[in-house]
Amino acid sequence: MYIKETHSTSTLLREQYTDALPHLYTIRTDYQTAGRGQAGNTWESEKGKNLLFSTLLRHKELHATEQWRISMWVAITLWEVLAKHLGKERLTIKWPNDIYYGDKKLVGILIENALIGQYVEHSIVGIGVNVHQMNWQSNAPNPISMKEITGREYDIEGLLNEWICSMKSWENSKIEDLSSAYLQHLYRREGWHEYVEREVSIAPTSIAEKGTKNTFLAEIVTVTEQGELVLRLQDNAEKKYHFKQIRFVI
Repeated sequence: MYIKETHSTSTLLREQYTDALPHLYTIRTDYQTAGRGQAGNTWESEKGKNLLFSTLLRHKELHATEQWRISMWVAITLWEVLAKHLGKERLTIKWPNDIYYGDKKLVGILIENALIGQYVEHSIVGIGVNVHQMNWQSNAPNPISMKEITGREYDIEGLLNEWICSMKSWENSKIEDLSSAYLQHLYRREGWHEYVEREVSIAPTSIAEKGTKNTFLAEIVTVTEQGELVLRLQDNAEKKYHFKQIRFVI
């Protein structure tokens, strides 16, 4: 479904939701008046410049403890589509599921899971891909668009169709294959980098700038089946972090 303008594709999809809506039902728009990011953040997008959509995912007996599978599935498929257009070298998945080009944010993803008992019945996945935008008005710290990277124009609807195809091709993948692909493309997968433990007043999706107090050096060990980031500290101790507990210093 295409709608020229709406408050939020995810909110609209949730309002329209019925059991009759099919798996991978998608709402795309040119502009959101109240686009949402993680932790209540807004998503900046100039009218008609970017790919903004939300998709319904229906699950078959997906246990609540397996929700991380959804996040990996969505991120890997977006990475796969964008790598065809931008190359693989600088394109990564920043834990938990943003898509980065170098140290700049190219894609934001918001996944909302609906539970029935101990199982995830369905998910609403909201995605914003920066495609043609060249000027940024908000205080978002590090956005970048596909056009800024290559100077080229893209078929926005075509990008969405490519992603739907990629989602279908990865849908029945083993968890081991998803984990392997996710780790292979993970931002800062190699080397020692600066991090800071999250202050309560800071939104979990925010990043910290160089010079931030209380930073520490660590390297990524892995990401657990529950989606926790495991870091190795300089004293060789390993520590697990949930999404809201750590920030990247960029």
